[in-house]
Amino acid sequence: SRIIGLGSYLPERVLTNLELEGMVETSNEWILNRTGISERRIASEEEAASDLAYNASVAALKHAGIKKEDLDFIIVATVTPDMLFPSTACLVQYKLGIKNIFSFDISAACSGFIYALSVADQYIRSGIYRTGLVIGVDVFSKVVDWSDRSTCVLFGDGAGAAILQADSGDRGIISTHLHSDGRLWDILYIPGGGSRTPPSEEMLKNKLQYIKMRGNELFKVAVNTLCDSISEVLKFNGLKSDDIKLFIPHQANLRIIQAVGKKLNIPLERFKINLDVYGNTSAASVPIALCESVSEHMVRESDYVLLEAFGSGLTWGAALIKW
Repeated sequence: SRIIGLGSYLPERVLTNLELEGMVETSNEWILNRTGISERRIASEEEAASDLAYNASVAALKHAGIKKEDLDFIIVATVTPDMLFPSTACLVQYKLGIKNIFSFDISAACSGFIYALSVADQYIRSGIYRTGLVIGVDVFSKVVDWSDRSTCVLFGDGAGAAILQADSGDRGIISTHLHSDGRLWDILYIPGGGSRTPPSEEMLKNKLQYIKMRGNELFKVAVNTLCDSISEVLKFNGLKSDDIKLFIPHQANLRIIQAVGKKLNIPLERFKINLDVYGNTSAASVPIALCESVSEHMVRESDYVLLEAFGSGLTWGAALIKW
């Protein structure tokens, strides 16, 4: 399948490091040096995941030049759904006003978009479905503890969407590679709100509805999994890193991307980086970066683009696209 349209949506509200200095004990210099992030977008009180996803979808449909009725399915990658159920994908379907298709969510945190892209590609390769909408969206501003300086400075809100369509040519999604390791589930997680720790006064008192993260461990794992993902894709397809026009990594931390580039001997300018202005938007980071790369003409026809991500689960994965 080939990506025929892309769209993204970022909330209007910008939260700078300088503003964060007034909220928690941190500094612009510390955040920049440790993460590379200078600002991030924050959804309004009224905005939920389905609203951001809907806006990105409308942009992607317009870019693809197709009607919403042409869609066969919607897959949304998110870990900050509007509610526990129904799926955010069903809410997006409702907002778009489409009947007679199927919609569901995928929970793979920051790897979610690559997981969803892979699943959508398999559906289309089966020959049963022709056109799909894949969305990565997260609203982490609603699930971070704004008094915890180790996590609240990292995340931003956003959505990115891609339209996939069957294509018999040699361009499109060449291969996808997905992995998970549940042993590392507690490196990044939200303990409260599910059936393990249901909502209660006790849960709220202990702030269990917020993100918990073991940052130092996550850094090492992130570098290793991203390096492994890139190497796996290159080996599988008989390519060298020089054959790739653009690497689009999950936008978690500039130091992670720098470490990956150093380890694999890939210059930093060959990685798309926008985390300085958006922070870590979780499942939205890869599609937003891809959308920007295409609109900025960083990618041209027949170029190889390599998407790679890691996230809670632990999950990681990569996708090779011939544009």
